[in-house]
Amino acid sequence: MKNTQKLHQKKDGLWATLFVGPHAILFVLFFLIPVVYGVYVSFTKWSLFNDPMWIGFKNYQELFFDRESIFHDQLIYGMSSTLIFVLFTVPLCILVPLFAAGMLLTQNKLRKVFQAIFYIPSMFAVSAVMLIFSFLLSKSYGPLQGWFHVDVNVTQTQPYAWIALVLVTVWWCIGQNLIIYIAALAGVPRDQIDAARIDGASNWRILRQIQLPNIQLPMIFTIITTTVLQFNVYGQPLMLTNGGPNNSTKVLLMSIQQNAFGSGIPAAGMASAQATILGATIIIVSAIELLILKLCQR
Repeated sequence: MKNTQKLHQKKDGLWATLFVGPHAILFVLFFLIPVVYGVYVSFTKWSLFNDPMWIGFKNYQELFFDRESIFHDQLIYGMSSTLIFVLFTVPLCILVPLFAAGMLLTQNKLRKVFQAIFYIPSMFAVSAVMLIFSFLLSKSYGPLQGWFHVDVNVTQTQPYAWIALVLVTVWWCIGQNLIIYIAALAGVPRDQIDAARIDGASNWRILRQIQLPNIQLPMIFTIITTTVLQFNVYGQPLMLTNGGPNNSTKVLLMSIQQNAFGSGIPAAGMASAQATILGATIIIVSAIELLILKLCQR
């Protein structure tokens, strides 16, 4: 009997290795090794054309303390623009699909139709979405300018540039969270909701006291993943506003790409330092969010 159990355990371990092994190899090759090498490069001076030269913390000292350095300005203004983008898009990418999911659950006939309408934008690449809205918002030939008779270059005038970036991003991103919330809310025990309605509970009270506590794990998942996604913003400001007006929407990833692969002599070491700071910021913000969400569960 014991030999049979050991044989089954070995087989289970073998199957687990076969299934997990390829993913673990890909994770190490295409994520872990590049991340570790990127952190190493951040402590070097490297132009991509020669061997990295170790310089210690000089890149970080210049980024944080050298106010005359263009890289310092890129970090300050680029991170500020990134944080502004995250601050507005993350709550909207959580709340809009959450309330939309609650409304769609009451629509039996048209639910699938509206699910598809909300989800279809997320199937397109960011480049395709931004090209469409660049055309729609163009001052020269955009149809929206003609329809509303607005003589404003939306993508190059503040605050319209930020408003356009946020709204287009939310429209593009909410589909995936919507599907998750619909599935989560559909799994809430119906008898609890019916009992609350009999007791005279309002829709807001049902949402706050019954539905939200039952979908805490999906909420945590979507909040963390949405935060990470929005911190990595790049395509939207690059293609819609090109960082304008006056670099006010130029996010940090645009500067990182410019320093590593742009015109002139590449500063890959400095770009890696900026990327490392951005990655550390994402980890810290995500950890704070996770801590707050766990405290709210108690």
